[in-house]
Parts: sequence; structure tokens; C-alpha cells
Amino acid sequence: MTEPVVLNQNTDFRRLYKRGVSYTNPALVTYVMKNRAGICRIGVTSSKKIGNAVQRNTSRRKVRAAFAAVYKEHADEMQGFDLVFVCRTRTRLKKSTALEVIMTGQLKEAGIIKE
Repeated sequence: MTEPVVLNQNTDFRRLYKRGVSYTNPALVTYVMKNRAGICRIGVTSSKKIGNAVQRNTSRRKVRAAFAAVYKEHADEMQGFDLVFVCRTRTRLKKSTALEVIMTGQLKEAGIIKE
């Protein structure tokens, strides 16, 4: 099981926003696209609508914690996909376990996780 690679280039985020498929929830938006690298790459972003820097960082940290739990169970199925998670204003009000349920549902809808 390889660790997911972090997306941190603006071009990678823009490519997913333009070509990827999005799955929305009031607390989280997920963009999914298949990649040729054969590895899982993730990015987490939040806008200033969420609040100040502390609230944005807390939101991103919760999403990363939720993804770590989901990835631990489904790492083999996630290989070969680029994922970008966009925090929304309700993200900061949720716990990481609630975000984990939302994230799992979105990834099942995308066909990445099969159960």
C-alpha cells in the first residue's frame, strides 16, 4: 500500500476542476479524475468563505483525517485516481467521522469504492 501523493500545483487543481467529475454535499465537494500514474493523488482546498485562517486550516485538517481513515480501508481501490476535496462552510461544523461517511458515499457514487 503506497501513500497518496499530495497535489500542490495550481495546474493540477485547475485540470481537475475543468475535466474531473464533481460530487457535491453541503459539507464537501469531491472532484474525481482517473490518472495515468497509477497512484492516488489528493488535494484539499478551502476558500475564504469558510472563515479566518484558523477555521480554514481546521477544515482542511478534518478532511485529511477523514481521507486517511477511508484510504486505510480502500487503498487498493483508490490507486490511479486524482481526488480534490473542496471544503465548504459546513465542513468546519462537522467532525471528521461525519466527513468520513460523506466522503465514502461520494467515492462510492463515483465508482471508486465498490461495496
